[in-house]
Amino acid sequence: MNAYAAMKQYQTVNVNAQVSEADPHRLIQMLMEGALQRVAQARGALQHNNVALKGEQIGKATAIIGGLRDALNVEQGGELAVNLDRLYAFMQQRLSEANLKNDAAMLDEVSELLREIKAGWDGIRQA
Repeated sequence: MNAYAAMKQYQTVNVNAQVSEADPHRLIQMLMEGALQRVAQARGALQHNNVALKGEQIGKATAIIGGLRDALNVEQGGELAVNLDRLYAFMQQRLSEANLKNDAAMLDEVSELLREIKAGWDGIRQA
């Protein structure tokens, strides 16, 4: 097993352990962290003209944001959940456009939106 494969295996085991021990609040935090990481990796790939990796990471970020959308409960969350759903849909659209246009500014826009939402989510536990 090469070093890259070993590292990926370790990361998978580490994430699986964290997920199995996490409460619902922490799971959402982990999804947001994962989306932010994938967008950052896509930006790095874009800067290095690695088209395949850029597309792969944008696809993963889009899927994670889809998971965040799926976790919304409009019945309990009401208008806030509806607004978050629209914002997540907007982010998915911007990621798609960023992929097609190779636009780092769109990736930055999505990262900033995710960071703002994550800051609010993180603040729930501190309140």
